[in-house]
Amino acid sequence: MPYKILKKVQLGNSGTLFEMDIYAPLIARKAYAGNFILIRINETGERIPLTIADYDIEKGVITIVIQVVGKSTLLLSHQNEGDEILDVVGPLGNKIHIEKYEYPIIIIGGGVGIAPCYPQAKELKQEGNRIISILGARTKDLIFWRDKMVEVSEKVIICTNDGSEGVEGFVTKPLRDIISNDKISLVIAIGPMIMMKNVAELTSGIEGLPKVKTIVSLNTIMIDGTGMCGGCRFPAKDGQIHFACVEGPDIDGHIVDFDILLNREKRFGEFEKKSYDLYKKECKYFKTE
Repeated sequence: MPYKILKKVQLGNSGTLFEMDIYAPLIARKAYAGNFILIRINETGERIPLTIADYDIEKGVITIVIQVVGKSTLLLSHQNEGDEILDVVGPLGNKIHIEKYEYPIIIIGGGVGIAPCYPQAKELKQEGNRIISILGARTKDLIFWRDKMVEVSEKVIICTNDGSEGVEGFVTKPLRDIISNDKISLVIAIGPMIMMKNVAELTSGIEGLPKVKTIVSLNTIMIDGTGMCGGCRFPAKDGQIHFACVEGPDIDGHIVDFDILLNREKRFGEFEKKSYDLYKKECKYFKTE
């Protein structure tokens, strides 16, 4: 059964970020923060994992946010309201653990990782938790959902690498200040691998800072999303082999060997670029008269 796109909105001015509402009532009925879906746009498309950014049980709608980085996300960005996606599978993965914590929770979203932070913040706030959100990106045009995060947060801090909005620098800058001065129950970080690595290192108890439990999301290393392909398998610092798609995608950030995963990200770079360039060359959206 094809899945219809009910809404498509460009986020910011970068031209690379898009929010989509997809009609998928069975998935919406079972969705929780932390879950993801697998999308295949058409019969020749690849399967890509995307975290559920929001869901509406009554309307039967799930929301995703995509950033154009390769062929499949570029193709998905070319779909419009009324178009249909061939396959949407989910919800997959485990929902986040929800409880009432004694001290505030810091939720950190980097780039497109801001999107999956929203449902986590919302569900944790509904349990009575105090949420401090840190949103980071290279530039202000890549920051989105400010208003949504304000609704579910006690405080929202914006960081941009170039200083075009908020704090100039990385998300670890305000994070260091907060954990140095206040008691924090939990840190959740979702975004680029290097960002999550730096956050996990900072909260691991280095430099005399307090150790804070930290959860990261490893959905970017998944392929089939069910544990069968082994693409999300990774050796951890605890000496065990873990599978992000069936154990996560949210994983204890302090057991993750990020150096291995950062090297793994480079494996298919050449092939991804070639596929992306061929699509741009042949796709009608890029043809000139």
